[in-house]
Amino acid sequence: MTQIDWYLQINLKARHLRLITALYDHGNLKQVAESSHVTVPAVSKALAELEKGLGLELFTRTAQGLRPTAYGECLVRHARTLLTELHQARDELNSLSSGAVGKIHIGAFPAATSMLLPQAIAILKQRSPHTNVLVTEGTAQTLLPELWQGRVDLVVGRLPLRSAADGFEERELLEDPVQLMTRHQHPLARRKRLKWSDLQPYPWILPPAGSILRAPLERTLEEHGMTLPNNYVETLSTHLARAYLHVTDAIAVMAGAVAADASEPLTVLPLSFPHLMRPRGVLWNRNRGLTPGAELMIACLEEAAAGLQNR
Repeated sequence: MTQIDWYLQINLKARHLRLITALYDHGNLKQVAESSHVTVPAVSKALAELEKGLGLELFTRTAQGLRPTAYGECLVRHARTLLTELHQARDELNSLSSGAVGKIHIGAFPAATSMLLPQAIAILKQRSPHTNVLVTEGTAQTLLPELWQGRVDLVVGRLPLRSAADGFEERELLEDPVQLMTRHQHPLARRKRLKWSDLQPYPWILPPAGSILRAPLERTLEEHGMTLPNNYVETLSTHLARAYLHVTDAIAVMAGAVAADASEPLTVLPLSFPHLMRPRGVLWNRNRGLTPGAELMIACLEEAAAGLQNR
């Protein structure tokens, strides 16, 4: 057994993990001491003991503060994962001890929060009232790293390109094509036939640059001889997009299920839109086992999707 093996298996404690991540985040002994309510010499001593135990220099001392070495970068990365696992274990144990089945942390792309996810959660609560849910909205750029690191259990929404989903398991849930939408009172809403050029005079609601839909949308407009509109609002918020459509003559690019919401119906314009996007679905990290609550949530998502597909 090497020195590193011995120290990691026998002596490494959760306080060491918290110390090294705090040092990485602050880069300053004094700030770490203040946030930990200990003295600077105590922090310095703890770091020295950790480095001596591993036989590695984790941080370089500079005039600007502490700079992590390659060893420090490596250990911090794994420390964050281990601390996340410990926090999840704590939450699950607390839930079980209080009579709850567990807690599921779901990352959701904004469009998923309008119909699919609320209905799935309602089904979940009917089956298991004490299984609790934390939902965090975000984009693929923010949520997929969280899923990889174990900070969320599932990600629900439009499935990303397969190249971006490497390392994840996925399940397709709902074919929901992207369509062009307006309010019912829009000048184009009653037209039976439209040309792409008819859209040019109107403002748009666009997905932000870098989002899953933006690049395919730009290609589609180019194929029909249109440039990207210069009068637009960018958002991923379905709620904002719907509200803005109802008070303007804007045109939005959104999933078809959004138009079917009976509370605030929208008009789908009669233009053929190609399959720009993959179906809606759910993703999880194949390297981490699903909790019973997460497995139940997937089953509820499948039931909710089936109900929406059959409407």
